[in-house]
Amino acid sequence: MVLGKVKSFTVSYDCLNDSNVPVFSSGDSVSGRVVLEVTGDIRVKSLKIHAKGLAKVRWTESRNAGSNTAYTQNYTEEVEYLNRRDILIGHERDEDNSEECLTTIHSGHHEYAFSIELPQTPLATSFEGKHGSVRYWVKAELHRPWLLPMKVKKEFTVFEHIDINTPMLLSPQAGTKDKTLCCWFCTSGPISLSAKIERKGYTPGESIHIFAEIENCSSRVVMPKAAIYQTQTFFAKGKIKEVKQLVANLRGESLSSGKTETWNGKMLKIPPVSPSILDCSIIRVEYSLTVYVDIPGAVNLSLNLPLVIGTIPLHPFGSRTSSVSSQCSMAMNWLGMTLLERPEAPPNYAEVITEQQRQNNLEQPMARNEFEGPLFAYIPEFRFQPPPLYSEWFHLCCRRATYKQKEMTKGKNCKTVPPRRCRGASREMAHIGWPLLKWHRPVSWLVH
Repeated sequence: MVLGKVKSFTVSYDCLNDSNVPVFSSGDSVSGRVVLEVTGDIRVKSLKIHAKGLAKVRWTESRNAGSNTAYTQNYTEEVEYLNRRDILIGHERDEDNSEECLTTIHSGHHEYAFSIELPQTPLATSFEGKHGSVRYWVKAELHRPWLLPMKVKKEFTVFEHIDINTPMLLSPQAGTKDKTLCCWFCTSGPISLSAKIERKGYTPGESIHIFAEIENCSSRVVMPKAAIYQTQTFFAKGKIKEVKQLVANLRGESLSSGKTETWNGKMLKIPPVSPSILDCSIIRVEYSLTVYVDIPGAVNLSLNLPLVIGTIPLHPFGSRTSSVSSQCSMAMNWLGMTLLERPEAPPNYAEVITEQQRQNNLEQPMARNEFEGPLFAYIPEFRFQPPPLYSEWFHLCCRRATYKQKEMTKGKNCKTVPPRRCRGASREMAHIGWPLLKWHRPVSWLVH
């Protein structure tokens, strides 16, 4: 019996998007087909697939152990996100080469479907960096008796979605810095920089509107610039490796001494880049907008504003209006913005109230209130009583002063001497307090 040959052995995916690119996220089903084309009949022990997702970090560092001794230190770390296996043909074990365990595949084109569920837990976004990567793939293995297994592997992309329509990512970013240039004992004027952007979250393809003011009070000619940087941070064995790459940049006009330049929404477009990776324990990808002043012969004056590159773009209208801080801080004319949809007009009165209901309401007599006339006419009148006469209060104070003197001389061999009327009364009036000084006189009493 002449056995056939395998002409092609490939893996294809059932794409979920219109761009025909295999892109998935956590919880999705990765479905596809293993395509096998053979010329002639072949005997197969098994056809297996293995889906795997792995984040891996690796870099080396050279170290000196002495004057003539050097060695290389390797730093490696891995995090597994996916590990699924499935058998499309055959059995789990391939050791048995008996005829009962073999499957005959006839000549022609054959497709074997598979489907693998991604975990519901957050996955790291696919990424290729200088010292590490995050990769997802499906590998198919074709095992035949007395032959080495055939293997084919095809990667697919995973995006852990970042929605920039959140209050934190819609909040404006701003900062201010200044710097004074010195040369020995000579000090020039300061260089000040203020910059702000409308939000923190963006998606690839969007343009960042930069609002900035640069004031040059020094004696040098400076150049304002802006740039987007990607920072890749790798972690392994307690060590950190960081790589910073330029993504996009722009420059303004040269600024001479005593001049000021203002950017009213200068645009810097974000090119196609990988989304931010913030949840992986060994790889972190972050972005920042750096607005800086290039100073010849000195360290640049830089201002860093953090960015988050997401996957879900900004909603056309609702997300911006939901950010109160973005409206208050940014100079945007939202009044001139056209609405997406014309608001629906309120219903007509005739549509809500029928003619019969209106006639019934007109025929019913109105309930007569027990109070008629102005409302203020039925407010109960309340007036304070007028204060006592001065003569009545003075007589009371004199009697009280005489009584006190009798109490003080009681039990003593002395003659009671009546106090002076005016002095005793004055003391009592001072002790008790003449009520006319504290009396709350109502308006009605003053009128009467």
